[in-house]
Amino acid sequence: MTKEVGYRRVLLKLSGEALMGDGDFGIDSQMLNRVAGEIRDLVGTGVQVGLVIGGGNIFRGAGLAQGGFERVAGDHMGMLATVMNSLAMQDALSRVGTEARVLSALSMPDVCETFTARDARRHLDAGRVTILAAGTGNPYFTTDSAASLRAIEIQAQLLIKATKVNGVYSADPVKDPNAEFYPRLTYNRALVENLQVMDATAIVLCRDNNMPLRIMNINEPGALMRLMQGESVGSLVEKGE
Repeated sequence: MTKEVGYRRVLLKLSGEALMGDGDFGIDSQMLNRVAGEIRDLVGTGVQVGLVIGGGNIFRGAGLAQGGFERVAGDHMGMLATVMNSLAMQDALSRVGTEARVLSALSMPDVCETFTARDARRHLDAGRVTILAAGTGNPYFTTDSAASLRAIEIQAQLLIKATKVNGVYSADPVKDPNAEFYPRLTYNRALVENLQVMDATAIVLCRDNNMPLRIMNINEPGALMRLMQGESVGSLVEKGE
């Protein structure tokens, strides 16, 4: 018997690096297709899915700025990388029979629609995966901050950050085998202890708008569906008592 899902609308934040699979650059088609299949399965249960994808697998503006590149230009190039990933995901979703739309914070009408919160909610209500590209459209803001903002704007019930780790730890579990896993913590603890959940702006946006945040491992097949069905997957960041 299929379990019922506990959410009507979610925003999934997927890092660009996750799309690399085992590679060092670009998009791994096998990984792209697997994630598209899992999103299709969520949509099939009635969950409305908004999606924000980073661009770090193609270009990272902040990193180039550290080498002396002009930050605003670098950030705009990073935004374009997120559009490339978004178009790739839209195509992958189409190939598995799931309708999707890309809405960009930067206007490029020959490529995709321009983002408005009203249009994003309209597509979601129609059952389309709504891929929100180009960050916030402003330099100096990360795709983490864009994901928090978009989750609030589309009135999602949960923001999911899909990463390559199982959740939030007291330290980097790759470097410190004694790092403590946190199945549940508050926004303020994440900020005070600088736990690298998301950047501070993103966490504050979630905290001030009471947007629950779930950190989970996208490399674990089926984890998204189990989360939607009520299992405690990864780490939950929310307000304290």
